[in-house]
Amino acid sequence: MITLTVNGDDRRIDADPDMPLLWALRENLGLPGTKFSCGVGMCGACMVLVDGIAMPSCVVQLGSVDGAVVTTIEGVAADGVLSPVQQAWIDEQVPQCGYCQSGMIVAATALLAENPRPSDRDIDAAITNICRCGTYPRVRRAIHRAAEAATGSGGDGR
Repeated sequence: MITLTVNGDDRRIDADPDMPLLWALRENLGLPGTKFSCGVGMCGACMVLVDGIAMPSCVVQLGSVDGAVVTTIEGVAADGVLSPVQQAWIDEQVPQCGYCQSGMIVAATALLAENPRPSDRDIDAAITNICRCGTYPRVRRAIHRAAEAATGSGGDGR
């Protein structure tokens, strides 16, 4: 039995400890917002926060996070209120197809928690998620907008 705090709720999962966290979240806990794509931890579609650190859940074994605090895209909003990152994503019209967006929002949330005023260079280094639609300029604008909303001043944009 693996015990996690997922999106603020204590959860127990009776599953193989070698199971990828991604499948435990989707199949065992019914949280489909975390997406499967590459399966090797390269694309970022399955990004979740584990103890506040962005991790690709497709390569994280469930047993390795026993006792951890996990936040999925479903847990980014608080009490039904969109986070500054989620609101910025809407305001900047970031998504096209949208498949990668939950992972990008989680990664951007982790970036801003660590660096509340990121430059474009900081964003490029931290947000390695793959977007087939190529919305990267909108992603940068949204992260700067979220930084400004959260701190009252955005990154320097360079």
